[in-house]
Amino acid sequence: MRLWLILVTLCCAMSVQAGKFMQPDNLYPRVQLETSQGNIVLELDRSRAPVTVNNFLSYVKANAYNNTVFHRLIADFVVQGGGYDMQFSEIKQGKTIFNESGNGLKNQFGSVAMARLSNPHSASSQFYINLADNASLDPGSRWGYAVFGRVVSGFEVLDKINVLETETSKNLGWPDVPREPLLLKTVRLLPTE
Repeated sequence: MRLWLILVTLCCAMSVQAGKFMQPDNLYPRVQLETSQGNIVLELDRSRAPVTVNNFLSYVKANAYNNTVFHRLIADFVVQGGGYDMQFSEIKQGKTIFNESGNGLKNQFGSVAMARLSNPHSASSQFYINLADNASLDPGSRWGYAVFGRVVSGFEVLDKINVLETETSKNLGWPDVPREPLLLKTVRLLPTE
């Protein structure tokens, strides 16, 4: 545990991200996702995942998530976005970040986590919301997927998203793409209460 804290501290110290200047004294900033199915409010956990939260907020500050799509939806599993615009062109990616999956937060229904490749430290902009309890995504004998927040309102929107039809995209060849585009119109930092 102590080694993990040292690594996180070093990563934070070396990182010059715009996100760390957004409500810097607020350990639990909230953001609102305006989607084509309704609004979802996330409470981020900077106390357990400072690198990941600051990274996510950097994309929010740059408006990088605005007018993008959730490109992957697997019912009763996850909905994933933060990587592609409405034409399925990749958004501008920042540097990859340290994987904070050992922070004690779990991939439970309504939690938000970073998507990544097989390299445990390959997450950049893409994130997902758990549509079920997904313990298989938590760390164990290998790296897990870093949870950095949770849904605090908009659960009815998650229910609507969970039942949307998906298909294998003929243009992209990707499975599990929502048949009707699932838009992420805006993501904005909410004022502190």
